[in-house]
Amino acid sequence: MTQMPPDDARRAIRSGETALGIELGSTRIKACLTTLAGETLATGGHAWENTLADDLWTYPLEAVHDGLVAAYTELAAEVEERFGERLADVGAVGVSAMMHGYLAFDADGDLLVPFRTWRNVNTAAAAAELSDALDINIPLRWTVAHVHQAVLDGEEHVARLARVTTLSGYVHELLTGERVLGVGDASGMFPIDSATGDYDRDMLRTADELIHRAGATHLQLAELLPTVRTAGEHAGRLTDEGARLLDPSGTLASGAVAAPPEGDAGTGMVATNAVTPRTGNVSAGTSIFSMIVLERPLSSRHEEIDLVTTPAGHAVAMVHCNNGASEIGEWAGVFGEFARALGHNASADEVFSALFSGALAGGSDDGILAYNHLSGEPIARLDEGRPLVARTPSSSLTLAGFMRAQLRGSFATLSLGMRTLADEGVEIDAMRAHGGVFRTAGVAQQLLAEAVGAPVAVSATASEGGAWGMALLAAYAHARTRDVDATLSGWLETAIFADEQTSVVTPQPQAVADHADFLDRWTAGLAIERAAVETMP
Repeated sequence: MTQMPPDDARRAIRSGETALGIELGSTRIKACLTTLAGETLATGGHAWENTLADDLWTYPLEAVHDGLVAAYTELAAEVEERFGERLADVGAVGVSAMMHGYLAFDADGDLLVPFRTWRNVNTAAAAAELSDALDINIPLRWTVAHVHQAVLDGEEHVARLARVTTLSGYVHELLTGERVLGVGDASGMFPIDSATGDYDRDMLRTADELIHRAGATHLQLAELLPTVRTAGEHAGRLTDEGARLLDPSGTLASGAVAAPPEGDAGTGMVATNAVTPRTGNVSAGTSIFSMIVLERPLSSRHEEIDLVTTPAGHAVAMVHCNNGASEIGEWAGVFGEFARALGHNASADEVFSALFSGALAGGSDDGILAYNHLSGEPIARLDEGRPLVARTPSSSLTLAGFMRAQLRGSFATLSLGMRTLADEGVEIDAMRAHGGVFRTAGVAQQLLAEAVGAPVAVSATASEGGAWGMALLAAYAHARTRDVDATLSGWLETAIFADEQTSVVTPQPQAVADHADFLDRWTAGLAIERAAVETMP
């Protein structure tokens, strides 16, 4: 939260010298209001959960609309409570959301099938065909894989399919009327040509041919996909209808400069200032993924590596794992409930601090394996997941060892993907980490450094998250309207992170080797996961 003088904050709010970032994550919709220099003024949020309908993970669009209103209303109430000002105007606005997935519409703009999220793994056949035809890894969750799978499955709605987008693109269009998408999020729909900053034209032709051979001769991907915009480019303004969607009270004015909508991976890079070559970041939430900005192309295609871009269009190697810190959160809930049963009303931060307190004790997790798979995990070759803990009879079951195994297990799938990048000779100067799991100082940071074999930096803004990163992109779009011609990386370095305070943990070689041994045991133990799937349908 900002430390600026209250009078200065009030002036910024009254004059609309602010940026509003909204992120629709997997479990929360968050809103963050900042100054144009990135200082947080107020936040708001709304909890929501995906549902499984017809064996596919989805969110109803009504929940999207309701959640936007709830998050914005909470933010506006905090502005009034803290500063005595009604939030009537913002200078810039931006939307980000969980990447990828499938939102399919007909020519009239009507939704054809329920929103299919990144979490679904039903597109294996389509992804394999596309990957072979394009000679680039097409992950199961990418939009083009969903399109082709619908064609392969002969789904009825394909005959009426007119356009597709991601969740951030959908909300952005509601707010601005513009059918555009930031290049980072667009790179999770279809491969991007880094030279042009647009969809790869040769690959579009090849993919069209594949889809036509499968029977959908009327589809042209270039017509289905939204227009690509890079960070700072014009992406419309908040319309009267968009302002009323966020604020049904009618207080919020229209006209805010809109940033190109982005995915949560892009906002994570921005929030950690990891947008230049040899930098990378790890975002730990419901899913966990690393983003490494590349100096040069990879030598070959790898199933566990997605090639995407930064919001400015630079090539990125992404290791995306469907399962992140959710299981740790579940266990924290159990221990918090236990504390309350003993008469101690501990806060979430206090619970996590107590649980993590002994997790750096080397060897405390000997004989304990923890798996965080709530859903399928392609990198681990799991079609379904079953969260579980297994231990040998001779192991010592302690709180320290249990939580060390949980933390190491939550980073394990990521480690498998990072091994591939190491084999490719990709060099990383430092990894930056963000997400709630890093709020407890040093613990998850240390274990992540050992898991990725590189220094890991956590900044004072590490828990700000994607909504803050999106607010920064909105502020950058606003700056570009005022003739600021700096690149995104240059603007972030000078305008936002010039006085950044970070803590850096460098792993010791012995600890890295110990994690590698753990990873070998954990990988062998995946057979337990597969047996659990078979016996616990």
